Amino acid sequence: MRLTRYSDYAMRVLLYLGCRPEQACSIAEISKAYGISQNHLMKVVSDLVGSGFLTSVRGRKGGIRLARSPAEINVGALIRHTEDDFDLVGCGSCIIAPACGLTSVFDEALTAFLSVLDSYSLADILARKGDFSHLLFGQEKSEYLVG
Repeated sequence: MRLTRYSDYAMRVLLYLGCRPEQACSIAEISKAYGISQNHLMKVVSDLVGSGFLTSVRGRKGGIRLARSPAEINVGALIRHTEDDFDLVGCGSCIIAPACGLTSVFDEALTAFLSVLDSYSLADILARKGDFSHLLFGQEKSEYLVG
């Protein structure tokens, strides 16, 4: 299973904001931290705001932040939201699909994959490997890390 760049960017945005829960951040600073396209992030952030993962405030003191605590953001729910197609193989167009045992094996594998993602929150991911905020924010203190 390979997730789309869209899901990758969505997760990166949430991780970045999860490291700074008390601070509104800009798309430009997130883009710069990861070295990725600001235009792509704008689309992702707009979608995440519209779907309730993020909140956005316009203006000089504005920015984006998590709409809920990291513990309340489920990774499986995010991936289900950001991915359009979970068809591991194009079984639907195969003539033997109705009688093929492989189709159910792929369905079982996908269910297991999503089940693992469902068992993690953003807070779990932030705490899993330790403090990575120094990689995003340079020499700043990592006091912002949740977990």
